[in-house]
Amino acid sequence: MEHGPSTAAAVAAELELTGPAVRRHLDALIEAGEAELRDAPRLGPRGRGRPARHYLLTDAGRARFGHGYDDLAVSALRYLAAHAGEKAVDGFAAQRITDLLGPAAAQVRAAGAPQERVAVLAGVLAARGYAAQIREVGTGGHRGAQGSIQRSIQLCQHHCPIAHVAAEFPQLCEAETRAFAEVLGTHVQRLATIARGDTACTTHVPLEAPERPERNSDRSASRGAVGSPTTTPPAAAGREGGSPHDDRS
Repeated sequence: MEHGPSTAAAVAAELELTGPAVRRHLDALIEAGEAELRDAPRLGPRGRGRPARHYLLTDAGRARFGHGYDDLAVSALRYLAAHAGEKAVDGFAAQRITDLLGPAAAQVRAAGAPQERVAVLAGVLAARGYAAQIREVGTGGHRGAQGSIQRSIQLCQHHCPIAHVAAEFPQLCEAETRAFAEVLGTHVQRLATIARGDTACTTHVPLEAPERPERNSDRSASRGAVGSPTTTPPAAAGREGGSPHDDRS
């Protein structure tokens, strides 16, 4: 990094190691994709023997030294919010997730059953570096209006490349959640995010349409019409119905 392209002999002299030892380390860097080997530029007529070879770092090797991409992104979004308003940040967040999914969004929509669509989406996210997996929820799923367990899936993203930026700009997470609902064709609920300090970004995806809470109210109203005093208040019906918007999940 400090000296630029260097020969194995120059690296050995700098680190006070033998040539063969240094070459073993350099070969390991090349195998890992963090260094590459090139012919040294000729400054005059080439003499006898093999041409000198230079080792230099690749972009992956330079990444070992850190970067300021997160700071740059936060600064850019702060500037956007200050000069163009929060709507501009919202628009950027929506466009970012659209670009991230790209043509694969159509593949998710075209998948068959809801579970298949979630699996395709998880595969797309995994390919984008989000380490996404799915798991079907058993008895911990949401309950319907009659107390039955509704089958659901949790989409878990164990890595978030923009977590530090999203910690200050939650619009990025919100736009992602809306995009998931749109491509999956169902209501989804974000249960946890890495940006908020959780160990994974977890999204609840129901596999069955939730029962309508109005059914309880309709039945209660009918009982009230024939003289029953047990009409269920709307708030209680919402608790019994397990509204998909209940954040306590």
